[in-house]
Amino acid sequence: MTAYEAELVVGRRDLAADGVLALTLRHPLGERLPAWEPGAHIDVLLGPGLERQYSLCGDPADRHAWRIAVLREPDGRGGSAYVHEQLEEGGKVRVRGPRNHFALHSSPRYRFIAGGIGITPLLPMLAAAEAAGAEWTLLYGGRTRDSMAFTEELRRYGDRVAVAPQDETGLLDLGSVLDDVPEGTLVYCCGPGPLLDAVEARCPSGALHVERFQPKVRETGENTAFEVVLERSGRTVTVAPDVSVLDAVRAAGVEVLYSCTEGTCGTCETDVLDGTPDHRDSVLTDEEREAGETMLICVSRCRGKRLVLDL
Repeated sequence: MTAYEAELVVGRRDLAADGVLALTLRHPLGERLPAWEPGAHIDVLLGPGLERQYSLCGDPADRHAWRIAVLREPDGRGGSAYVHEQLEEGGKVRVRGPRNHFALHSSPRYRFIAGGIGITPLLPMLAAAEAAGAEWTLLYGGRTRDSMAFTEELRRYGDRVAVAPQDETGLLDLGSVLDDVPEGTLVYCCGPGPLLDAVEARCPSGALHVERFQPKVRETGENTAFEVVLERSGRTVTVAPDVSVLDAVRAAGVEVLYSCTEGTCGTCETDVLDGTPDHRDSVLTDEEREAGETMLICVSRCRGKRLVLDL
């Protein structure tokens, strides 16, 4: 499995809101960047052990620039602090991707819900829905108005966008957009875990598409040992109870792409040729988990004694 990887130049740094930095990335030689669609993200390789995923929030038609926005998290693991403090205009950063597990599906009607920095993957979705002539609304919440990025950019959509800072309006009124939703409407939501949980609790799963920044807490069974057959490599490895499939495969000398190791980015998604995965990720849909055709090997395991993977 291969993916585009290159060192890009920071063309611009813009303060999108209090604590939110927008970066425009370009190829140093002016080369075109890979095409992408709304919902895509890239891996930003900030240093050894410091790799983060950020949604592309610019214009997919602009093949010479990628825009991301990074929220500074004082209690984070160092990635956002590095971006805010070290990546200056003209500086270089290595990136990989793009990758999309939050694709915008065609529909005549949409309801978009964003919480905080969760607005980023939705920005190009709004533009695509508008260009397609779809009926849509956006409910956008945040701690304060000043902390909410891209509100000026959203003004062009008029009253289809409802900006609701918590210190002014309280918690988001989800009923205003999720009650009495016409059949065929798709709901897209991105933001903090409690918001996504609340939306999931009142929205039909077939209509709902979410993207999580943190892994969803799932009840899982006991970890047991099992075998993984690597079909293309001709090897069989044993996965111990306290070892992930990803780590077992890498220890056997098979290189695979991976990033978050938490089941949220989708980088390590692997085709399953035989066996039943025990899905523990926060990326695949219920339908994809039921089908069992792929799995995220950084967190998911086996419901049985043997898996055959396309590795």
